[in-house]
Order: sequence, then structure tokens, then C-alpha cells
Amino acid sequence: MAVDYLVIVVYLAGMLAMGWWGMRRARSKSEFLVAGRRLGPAMYSGTMAAIVLGGASTIGGVGLGYQYGLSGAWMVFTIGLGLLALSVFFSARIARLKVYTVSEMLDLRYGGRAGVISGLVMWAYTLMLAVTSTIAYATIFDVLFDMNRTLAIVLGGSIVVAYSTLGGMWSITLTDMVQFVVKTIGVLLLLLPIAVVKAGGFSEMKAELPTEYFDPLGIGGETIFTYVLIYTFGMLIGQDIWQRVFTARSDTTAKWGGTVAGTYCLVYALAGAVIGTAAKVLYPKLGSPDDAFATIVKEELPVGVRGLVLAAALAAVMSTSSGALIACATVANNDIWSRLRGMVKAPAEGSEDHDEVKGNRLFILIMGLAVICTAIAIDNVVEALTVAYNLLVGGLLVPILGGLLWKRGTVHGALASVVVGGLAVVTLMATYGILANEPVYYGLLASLAAYLAVSFATPATDAAVLAAWRERLAGRAPEPESALASEPAATPR
Repeated sequence: MAVDYLVIVVYLAGMLAMGWWGMRRARSKSEFLVAGRRLGPAMYSGTMAAIVLGGASTIGGVGLGYQYGLSGAWMVFTIGLGLLALSVFFSARIARLKVYTVSEMLDLRYGGRAGVISGLVMWAYTLMLAVTSTIAYATIFDVLFDMNRTLAIVLGGSIVVAYSTLGGMWSITLTDMVQFVVKTIGVLLLLLPIAVVKAGGFSEMKAELPTEYFDPLGIGGETIFTYVLIYTFGMLIGQDIWQRVFTARSDTTAKWGGTVAGTYCLVYALAGAVIGTAAKVLYPKLGSPDDAFATIVKEELPVGVRGLVLAAALAAVMSTSSGALIACATVANNDIWSRLRGMVKAPAEGSEDHDEVKGNRLFILIMGLAVICTAIAIDNVVEALTVAYNLLVGGLLVPILGGLLWKRGTVHGALASVVVGGLAVVTLMATYGILANEPVYYGLLASLAAYLAVSFATPATDAAVLAAWRERLAGRAPEPESALASEPAATPR
């Protein structure tokens, strides 16, 4: 394994080096949080694909393929569908808003007062998303080094926290591009064809496995519907995804670059399911479906290639973890802490702006430590991820999409929707169980009912607020003070 270890060590050292390089570029709030809003189509597509395809999409996607066959692709497939929907229908308008967080968008649309409550829900979602990615380090490092779970989480988490803290979004963008390339080579170009060949080709796979393994709907209609509700709609509203949209150089880049990334996700989904199906032929009696990825990599790949594919899995985990971490820290600082302290107006520029970078850097460090400690305490990745998406969809989907699509929605309706939907989801998870479908179904319906009822029962949003909102959506108005505070002059590319 010496060659494989060397590949992994070089990869991890490269991530830290890029963090150091990114620190030299992140000299303003805009550079630190949204890479100066200057990413072109190629870099935008790569980083967007990297953040949405994490450990759950790679290790979990292969595990679903092992358990259900080709229909195991549906989880990752619905993620790709969500990214396509976001890119085609909403990303151009989101990019033109020139904000930093989803809560800032809600304040713009409804006239303020929605930020702290929506920020708390979004913070809980991004924290749990970062935790699930961090837990996945234990699986990968166990395969690599037979390492203790806690030590593995601390090691992997510390590397992500280090490069994220140093350079913010610039460091994360650069590392994500490397991670995108490594994932493409490791999973699509190496592991996929090798797994199919080792399993005897598709004809042998069909002969060895039951026919339901090749049924596109074999995983079940209710499961597919739940995936659409949680992951497709979750892609439309998550801070981690929106923060990447904010990095686009233009609304055209956001639209077409995201479309390319979404299409890539669909291919990645099918690849994971095929790899898992091949693993079922080769190792029909594994203790857990989630062991399929590590087993086929460890047993079937040659030296060197094995290290690269494990680096690809590590890349998948790190890209999601770093994106969720900076999103969590951005929400905690800008939507919760600064608002609670009454710091609505940010400093204009110069040394004060540098202080704001230091403040955001400090929050990434604090949130990173919180993520590592929580990951050590929690043992179930699926439950943590389910909690995250249930809170996000149940609490924020209705007020966000309502604000974008329905002008009659009011700030009181939005607040009622967030509170009722969030409480309903938490209560129903306690009643039915975390992994049950009912919490997100009924929580979403409760959120929608509260939004409609309270919006109709309260005065319509002020015409001036709506007019300013329409100007912002069209890209014709100046940025709000909270977002404008440290925006540098545009740099041609």
C-alpha cells in the first residue's frame, strides 16, 4: 500500500498548499466568501459539481447500487435534477441579487425581519451537512490506514478546516477544481470500467442478479418521490448551493455552467449504481451496502490506481464538507451573530474590510471545531443527513420559492412558514422517527398552509419594497448595504 499512501499524502498536501495560496487572494469580504463573484463557466461548473457530489453521492450511491441495482441511481439522480432546475429557472435571478446568504434574499424580498429566524434554520442545515461529510472521513481513513474513527475524523476535518479558514471561498474553489478532476478520473474513468470488467460485463451481471436489479423503478415509487422532495427541492434553496451561485461572473455563467454541472451529476449517478451492481456480483454477502465502495476498491484495483480512487472518494467528501462549512460560518456570522449585535451596516473598505475577513475566518474556525466535535458524537450518517434536509425543505422551501414566484407573499407569512414548518418537522421526526417519510411530507404541507393563510390575512408587501426587489432581480439596482460593504471593483477576465 506504500504507493497508495504516497498518492493520498501528496493529495492532502496539495489541498493545504492551495489553502495557503488562496489566503493571498482573499483580501476582502467578497473575495473570501464568494471568490469575488468572478468565476467563469469552466471553473464554476467544476466547483458546483464538486460540492453537490459528496461522500453520500459516492460511497452512498455505490451502496444503493449494491442494494437495489440500477435504480439505486435515483438519489444522486434527483440531486442532478435539482441542480438543473436551479440553473435553468432560478440561478440567473439569484446571481443578479448580489447577496451573500439566502436570508439576505428573504429580507430583500419581504422587507426585512426574516433574517435571524431563517438564518437559524439554514445554520442547522449547513452544520448537519458538514457533519455528515466529516463522519465519512472515518470510512475512508479506516480503509487506508486502519485508523481509529475519532482520529480519522479529527485528521480529515482538520485539513478541511485549515484550508477553508486560510483562503475562504478562493481556497475552496481551487481545491474543488482539483477534487472534480480527481473524482472524474478515479470514479468515472477508472473504477467504473474496471468494476464492470471484473464482474464479467453486463451480460454476466444480468445472468448473476435478479431482474429487479435492472428495473429503473426497482427502488420503489415512494422512495423516488421522497428523494425528489428532499434532494431536488433541497438543491433549490440550500445556502451551500446558493453561495456557489453567488460566485458566478455573470447570470449567464450561473445558468449554463450549472446546467453542465447538473448533467454531470446525472452521469455520476448512473456510474455509482453500475459500480454497486458490479460489486454485488463480486461480493454478494457484504455486511453492509455502504461497504461496497471500499471493498471493490481495496480488492479489485491495482496499486497506484487504488490510491487514486480512494483519493477520489476523499475528494468527494472534502468538497461537500468545505462547501457546507463555509456556508455554515457565513450564515452564523452574517445572518445570526451580526444581526443579534445590531451590526447591520458593514464597514466600507480598507482596514475595516480586512477586519471583516478576519471575522469570517474566525467563524469558519469556530464552526469547523463544532463540526468535528459533533461528528465524533454522532454515529449515523443517514440520520444526520435526513435531519439536515428535513429542516431545510420543511422550514425554508415555501418562503423562498414563494418569494421568487408569488408577489402576494408577506413577511409575516414567511416567518409563520419557517416557524410552523420547522417545528412540525422536528415534532414529526420525534413522533414517527428520523428516517420516516411523514415528517417532510406533513411539515411541508404545514409550512405551505401557514404561508398562504398568514399572507392573505396580513397587508401585502409594501409596493416600494416589491419595486426595489424587481429592480434587483433585473440587475438594475445597487446592492444592499449588507452585501455591498466590501464588494471590489469588477476585474475583467
